[in-house]
Amino acid sequence: MPLEEGKDPSNVTRALPNRFFPSRLLQFFGLFLVLGIGFSVLSIRYFGVQNALTITTGFQPYSEETVSLDRWIKPPSNLMHTMSDKELFWRASLVPRVKDYPFRRVPKIALMFLTRGPLPLSPLWERFLKGHEGLYSIYIHSLPSYNAKFEPNSVFYRRQIPSQVTEWGRMSLCDAERRLLANALLDISNERFILLSESCIPLYNFSIIYHYLIRSRYSFMGAFDDPGPYGRGRYNGNLAPDVNITDWRKSSQWFEVNRKLAVNIVEDTVFYPKFEEFCRPACYVDEHYFPTMLTIQAANLLANRTITWVDWSRGGAHPATFGKSDITEAFFTRVLEGRACLYNNQPSAVCFLFARKFAPSALEPLLQSASKYLGIDP
Repeated sequence: MPLEEGKDPSNVTRALPNRFFPSRLLQFFGLFLVLGIGFSVLSIRYFGVQNALTITTGFQPYSEETVSLDRWIKPPSNLMHTMSDKELFWRASLVPRVKDYPFRRVPKIALMFLTRGPLPLSPLWERFLKGHEGLYSIYIHSLPSYNAKFEPNSVFYRRQIPSQVTEWGRMSLCDAERRLLANALLDISNERFILLSESCIPLYNFSIIYHYLIRSRYSFMGAFDDPGPYGRGRYNGNLAPDVNITDWRKSSQWFEVNRKLAVNIVEDTVFYPKFEEFCRPACYVDEHYFPTMLTIQAANLLANRTITWVDWSRGGAHPATFGKSDITEAFFTRVLEGRACLYNNQPSAVCFLFARKFAPSALEPLLQSASKYLGIDP
């Protein structure tokens, strides 16, 4: 609005503070401040000591969890964890990027037993492992319903891992093998991984087998290009382009791999779904999945032979089983002598380190012969 005629604008401006901040308003603020201070004093006097005690009593000083190398290098104290396969495989696939270990690492061999239940030949294995603590680890994958009854002083005591039901010729069998590898990988000291059955026996003493494996440049898995009906004849074209027929390989189920290849098997998400869907009986996936995958990924690390002896001379879908009457001097001569193979690219007469299949009745004669023929002390 226009100013009234004769008014001085400067006088109007100077009058505004007196209208908006009267003295009574200042008095009200002062009273409010006094009351606030008084209430605070009363609160401290009547309630402050109790509250202070409560705060002091409930206070927990911050303590950061101690992080040390031990938590990464010590093997699990209890194998019966609650991880799912997906969680287990993820955890087992974690690998250090620095090659040199910042601690004294003694490499171990992991003996992985794939069995339905009991280990009838365990007394022989007990003798085989005696005195070599710290150089091996044991893992047992059995039926989930089986509860082992090993004594606390046994090397097999509490060595079962969380397991699931397996079916011969199906991917569930490879799942069990991957489960064994993954659990064994949780121990950073495990360097070589051997798949065994309840019917397997060692053919030499521990020292020979240990050094044979630890010093090997290669892993022992057959990977044969079989042009016949039980080789390429099982190939399914739906596996392409990830797996071409020229990549297709066949092998014995019983293998030995080093740590690098064990990680390759556990971390695989490319080949697994293909084989699960397109390699079903009469394509027996346990004979083709691992050798084909590893041939594609790391053929230069495979010795292309097994170290587990079996006898297929009797024919049929399964190898021969040996009982009490079979364990003779002639038998050991047949298994151990007259062999020729390559070890680290050099000729060797030591080709097989383990053998199968042995019935429970073979245990006693095996124990009696172990010192003479296998070099395993009583």
